[in-house]
Amino acid sequence: MKKENVPQDLSSLGKITKEVCYATDSDGRYVTQLSDGWDVKITALDVAWQEIDGRIANAKQRVLNGEASPLLFFMELRLMDLGILADYTGFWKWQIKRHLKPGVFNKLSEKDLKKYAEAFNVKVDELKSIDVHED
Repeated sequence: MKKENVPQDLSSLGKITKEVCYATDSDGRYVTQLSDGWDVKITALDVAWQEIDGRIANAKQRVLNGEASPLLFFMELRLMDLGILADYTGFWKWQIKRHLKPGVFNKLSEKDLKKYAEAFNVKVDELKSIDVHED
């Protein structure tokens, strides 16, 4: 693609950052060119975020129904899986799986709850109530 043809379709990320693309200049050499975005990529990202929002809503409902502990909600909200959460907290994956059960979660010590709260960047009260205040 030629340098002057690099897409400049403004996306929500385009207000924050620009993407580096490779294009050819008038002499046919590869150069870098900044792009605000590209409609196709914007649409794909929007679809992905809609999927993530759906997973978060589903997790929240499962917690409210008593089917899962608040850990599930925060894992979805923070885009974490068992491995990532294990790395942040020092718990084994099998321990986190157990903690996903409401009965087990409700018996966790304050020390363990603090580890989870710190990993999710929330207070312990917010962790227990799935009440999130994003800045």
